[in-house]
Amino acid sequence: MSRTRTALLAALALTAGASGTALAVVPGDTGIAAAPCTVDYKVQNDWGSGFTAAVTVTNNGAAKSSWSVGWSYAGNQRVTNAWNAKVTQSGAAVTAANESYNGTLATGGSTSFGFQGTYSGSNAIPATFTLNGVTCNVDGGGPTDPGPTDPGPTDPGTPTGRVDNPYAGAKVYVNPEWSAHAAAEPGGSRISNQPTGVWLDRTAAINGVGGGMGLRAHLDEALRQKGTGELVVQLVIYNLPGRDCAALASNGELGPTEIDKYKTQYIDPIAAILADSKYRGLRIVTTVELDSLPNLVTNVTPRATATPNCDVMKANGNYQKGVGYALNKLGDIPNVYNYLDAGHHGWLGWDDNFGPSADMFKTAATTEGATVADVAGFIVNTANYSALKENNFKITDSVNGTSVRQSKWVDWNRYVDELSYAQAMREKLVSVGFDSKIGMLIDTSRNGWGGSARPTGPGATTSVDTYVDGGRYDRRLNTGNWCNQAGAGLGERPKAAPEPGIDAYVWIKPPGESDGASSAIPNDEGKGFDRMCDPTYTGNPRNNNNLSGALPNAPLSGKWFSAQFQELMRNAYPPLS
Repeated sequence: MSRTRTALLAALALTAGASGTALAVVPGDTGIAAAPCTVDYKVQNDWGSGFTAAVTVTNNGAAKSSWSVGWSYAGNQRVTNAWNAKVTQSGAAVTAANESYNGTLATGGSTSFGFQGTYSGSNAIPATFTLNGVTCNVDGGGPTDPGPTDPGPTDPGTPTGRVDNPYAGAKVYVNPEWSAHAAAEPGGSRISNQPTGVWLDRTAAINGVGGGMGLRAHLDEALRQKGTGELVVQLVIYNLPGRDCAALASNGELGPTEIDKYKTQYIDPIAAILADSKYRGLRIVTTVELDSLPNLVTNVTPRATATPNCDVMKANGNYQKGVGYALNKLGDIPNVYNYLDAGHHGWLGWDDNFGPSADMFKTAATTEGATVADVAGFIVNTANYSALKENNFKITDSVNGTSVRQSKWVDWNRYVDELSYAQAMREKLVSVGFDSKIGMLIDTSRNGWGGSARPTGPGATTSVDTYVDGGRYDRRLNTGNWCNQAGAGLGERPKAAPEPGIDAYVWIKPPGESDGASSAIPNDEGKGFDRMCDPTYTGNPRNNNNLSGALPNAPLSGKWFSAQFQELMRNAYPPLS
């Protein structure tokens, strides 16, 4: 739903034409072409209890070094967040002031901002606006009419339609914020041009946190990078209620019961932005809700690995509802490709986890109006460390009559690496009803395991354990270890269609961003302290009571961790040149 009003100077009378533009008569006015400013207010999306709006103001008066747009609502609308302006509200009165980067407004120049709001009842468009206290009006299309705006380098071009693999034949977006962090590190320029995921891990990230880039800013930059070719933007949708019930470091801002907030304050505004026709020429890949769904299989009663939080989330169904709602809303956008998280081999590779997890994914993908058609594929190993290929041993090997599956490392798992797991999981997902054309993504950002510790051949055949441990690339103490792992390295660089059934190797987790703090750090981001990020922690049933293997002195999850970044570069495989 889209509604527009051009703001008018309200005086003696206000009339609405058939076009929806209101006209005002002002005593003594010498002509409406001399209006000091015009404001265009457009409701882009309206879902009955909330909306997003775009506002463009054109200055026909003297140039300004700062600006403030004001209006009042006739109903109970409340602005909840905004982008490209600082928006405040007192009662019905709303004020939108410039950000530090867009305060200049030349004569004849325009500026735009947007926001999300809530309401009940009617959502009438305001009739009167001001710019720096001066009431605005239409200018009648006279000589001060700015006319159509040249889209310049951000012209999205003509959409090329859906494709089976969005990565095929396309560049992938380089996040300039991550790139700047990487380039600032000694030696970091070797990889600072690699594409990484943009994490929308809380509601505030939609508009940008701490002066950083919001979703629209990333998409606008993606249009610039796109040029005349195809370009993929990778977004991480990651804010479920009661998120990551078994991992406190990645807990989110929403409580277990806040499914309505997830829908209306998080997914709906993301969908509204992605649906903007301006971005129709981009291929937008969303990786949807990492980690949480597998918890409903592996970390609930009566498993020894159960946690009370996971039992709550299984009982209330809000993981499935949230994922289904996200898939449904985002899947309606023709240039969005949803990839649902499917854990990793060291989590779901066992018989009692593998099939039930595929069934769980199917349940979530057919909830809240979603269908399997809303799923383009699945992603594995996201933000994890499992080796892509273990070349020195196979699951079918045996040593002195003992199967590799019986080694302490493999522990009866049916898979020893992510490639074999991803390909097998794809077959399983197709068998339970997903489209036969689905593709898999593998996050290779931190699973290279190179450097001097990388084995060059199989281990000794003294026992099945010496054979496996001596030959495995993955040097973790246990596959259940996941936080800031010591000795890890950058993996395969992002690449489209590297293996059958694999749409791409991707760096969804930006290398150098922490998995969690190694000690408790007070914060306002909803991130708890998880002992699995403490290098002195001796473990729990989820990692067979091993030491955590985590690096010391780590910051909160998502914060830059220079020591880890340097270690990832040192241990990169393939090595960095």
